[in-house]
Amino acid sequence: MSMDTPDGSETETPVDSSEDPEDLTTAELAAEVETLREEMTDLRAEVSDDQQSMVIVATKGSLDMAYPPLILASTAAAFGWDVTVFHTFWGLDILHEEKSKELKLSAVGNPSMPMPNALAALPGMDSVATRMMNRKIADNNTATIEELVDVSLDQGVDLQACQMTIELMDYDEADFYDGVTTGVGAATALQRMADADIQLLV
Repeated sequence: MSMDTPDGSETETPVDSSEDPEDLTTAELAAEVETLREEMTDLRAEVSDDQQSMVIVATKGSLDMAYPPLILASTAAAFGWDVTVFHTFWGLDILHEEKSKELKLSAVGNPSMPMPNALAALPGMDSVATRMMNRKIADNNTATIEELVDVSLDQGVDLQACQMTIELMDYDEADFYDGVTTGVGAATALQRMADADIQLLV
């Protein structure tokens, strides 16, 4: 007995024409595109949920205290973290293009300064201490405050300027570095801190 199947009687696997884009109607294509968009949105949300976040509140505007928030922020951003630095009161000088280049180092009350407080309190010693620190920064090829601000902004750090402090100090928003976020208040900063994984006060 022949086991051959007569021509034309071979069993074929039915093809679902809906899988072929050429056979889909415009409405069906639009529905598939929308489904893909929703899936991409869900994936982005999952990735965003896994991203570490940090908020730093910068309150001091001396040369030595301007470095910690900017170094921490730029380093965290380099690791892919979502970073916000909220500058308030004297910390606002870090974002001011002119003032950030003239930040001073206080010699009085600084136990790490190689001079006694009685000598540090003499007129002009803050300027001497500042020159010494700037010389060390230049000799060691350490980034300047201006360079760290630029690096932070380039890496996506949200450098925020407290609106209340802007008005209190009578600053002009145009005097800040390009890319600095203005018009931010304490409520916004608190909300960002509440949602962040890490909160620091400098």
